[in-house]
Amino acid sequence: MPRKKELPKKPKPTMEAWFEGAGSTQEESITDTLEKNYLPYAMSVIISRALPEIDGFKPSHRKLLYTMYKMGLLNGPRTKSANVVGQTMRLNPHGDQAIYETMVRLTRANECLLHPYVDSKGNFGKHYSRDMAFAASRYTEVKLAPIAETLFSEIDRETVDFVPNYDNTMQEPSLLPATFPSILVNANMGIAVSMASNICPFNLVELCETCIALMKDPAHDILSTLKGPDFPSGGYILHDEAELRRVYETGRGSIRLRSKWNYDKAAGCIEVTEIPYTTTLEQIKDKIAELVKNGKLREVSYARDEIDVNGFRLAIDIKRGTDPEKLMAKLFRMTPLQDSFGCNFNILIGNQPRVMGIREILEEWLAFREECVRRRVYFDLNKKRERLHLLEGLKKILLDIDKAIAIIRATAEEAQVVKNLMDGFSIDEIQAEYVAEIKLRHLNREYILNKIEDVDKLAEEIADMEDILANPKRIRKIIEKELKETAKKYGQPRKTMFLHVTEEEDIPIEDDTPDYPVHLFLTKEGYFKKITAQSLRMSGEQKVKEGDSIAQQFEATNRSELLFFTTKSQVYKCRAAVFEDGKASNLGDYIPVKLGFDEDELVVGMVMTNDYMGELVFIYENGKAAKVPLSAYETKTNRKKLTGAFSDKSPLVKLFHLMEEETPILLRSSGNRAILVDSSMIPEKTTRSTQGVNVMTLKSKQIVTSAEIPRGELLEIAESFRVKTIPAAGKLAKELADSQQLSLV
Repeated sequence: MPRKKELPKKPKPTMEAWFEGAGSTQEESITDTLEKNYLPYAMSVIISRALPEIDGFKPSHRKLLYTMYKMGLLNGPRTKSANVVGQTMRLNPHGDQAIYETMVRLTRANECLLHPYVDSKGNFGKHYSRDMAFAASRYTEVKLAPIAETLFSEIDRETVDFVPNYDNTMQEPSLLPATFPSILVNANMGIAVSMASNICPFNLVELCETCIALMKDPAHDILSTLKGPDFPSGGYILHDEAELRRVYETGRGSIRLRSKWNYDKAAGCIEVTEIPYTTTLEQIKDKIAELVKNGKLREVSYARDEIDVNGFRLAIDIKRGTDPEKLMAKLFRMTPLQDSFGCNFNILIGNQPRVMGIREILEEWLAFREECVRRRVYFDLNKKRERLHLLEGLKKILLDIDKAIAIIRATAEEAQVVKNLMDGFSIDEIQAEYVAEIKLRHLNREYILNKIEDVDKLAEEIADMEDILANPKRIRKIIEKELKETAKKYGQPRKTMFLHVTEEEDIPIEDDTPDYPVHLFLTKEGYFKKITAQSLRMSGEQKVKEGDSIAQQFEATNRSELLFFTTKSQVYKCRAAVFEDGKASNLGDYIPVKLGFDEDELVVGMVMTNDYMGELVFIYENGKAAKVPLSAYETKTNRKKLTGAFSDKSPLVKLFHLMEEETPILLRSSGNRAILVDSSMIPEKTTRSTQGVNVMTLKSKQIVTSAEIPRGELLEIAESFRVKTIPAAGKLAKELADSQQLSLV
């Protein structure tokens, strides 16, 4: 035999080669990584976690409620919450705390839902409190609330699909066949990836009436029956028909909510008994305390929590002589006692997120409900057909009971009984099996006659069900009947009332900040002082840090607006009232700390205004100048910080607030040259961050070192440096050498 050719042996990998391979990486596109790793996660969050479906539930809610139903908690006694949490983990592979928190929000005691699905006993916290924590699951008890019967009354009649749980050991429903549009009855909020959902609750009776009206007339005006949201926290909705219609049509919009209050004249306090659904007691108290501390709410002396067994109560002590109506108008404007609910009706329909208006949501729910009723009727129809089929076989046995007994007695083997009955009476195997299972005591004419009396009734019922399945109008009649029964049994009066705010009431409240003359001082290092005229007259020399000096000073009022420009091209806005009245003997407030500047950010200039009139002129080291109207820094909202306040392409040398169109500005360069230019020569720009135009021509490595508005003797000297066009290189500034120490205004 020829010898086999030996293959060369592969060398064994060395330890050095193994270490080299262990650290190797394979390049991969970021888009491929996102597609393989991130997109499946994002889809899972959207479809299986954060967004509700047409039955009104997220998967976590549905798994919990179905577990409680299977535990017999619909009609049975309460059980410890820990038991429910443990059983739910068979369907929900998350931690027990996450499951328990889901349960807490579904309970009656938490007051989060308009119609809670869980009847509870124990401390489950409160939706309106941030700090009122719920007790551990081993201490509390739960069962399903009566309204949960509408979710499970037909769950075992094949009305919805069942799917395997996460480990394929049991089945769970993909949806719950609720007999009312639960998607709009209880509030539901979820944050997914790149999208969110925020559904406000509506009154059950109004919603059922609207569904019935839509079935009769698809063009029905929804606002005529569904007046508006109804929140479990009560309070008022500031009625805005245009905004409500926008929410109803698009599924997006904002609904303004206001607290309910009354004035206790004897106690001298305002009692708030209902607050907006979107806020908490602690948020309101914290905001009131902040306003009082900052001197913006001088009428309030104290706000305290007086919640007891009778419910929510926030007491606000007010000072003597305060008008409670005006104070509440101010509190509504400045605190969460008036808040907004942002609607975003984003719902999963066929595993696809869709933002829908009320009409579209109800149409989708009616289609879902029609399918549930159709499947329920079909399930009952099959059961009755099976029952009729058995009774028809029993009817044949009635013709000769003795023959049936003889066949059974004559059969030697038990396995042949069914076959012999089939042959003897011409019945099928199912009918023969049913006859064979009849007890001996029931083999009498009376029993069989009683049984077959149902044959005609069953036939009529079967015909009726077949007609229902063939007639969509009859299916809608069933839905209408169920909606009326649900509304009658579980409906409750509206909790949130409507408040029609007149135009006069909605006018912004006048500013009540005390107004009086003050003197403002800003030092080069960023220290600020606000001193009253009386205090200034009684004071001596201005105290500043060693090496520091006063850079700017103004005569203003306590309501004057102040704009602090910084080294990072930002401007911080505030009122003079923000600062406490000081004395000349104090160093003052350090602006970067007082206004919360960014790290390493310093003040480069301050502007004082009462009306945002005039212009700002910025002089930069590169010889450019920009002119921007001060009105460009005025904002409708009370913004404290504006970015891009001026160009950051070159360091800022000086900024001026000019009220006159032709103001002379003297610029000096590091090349010992100077020019005097009128501000009118600099074109005005509307963009705050404009780089401006060239004003002074500079040689290489030269910069503008100073800019000032010359007055008196300095102005006379500077006239010889006046230029008629820009840019200009200027003249050598020998004449200005002796004028460096002149004071400038």
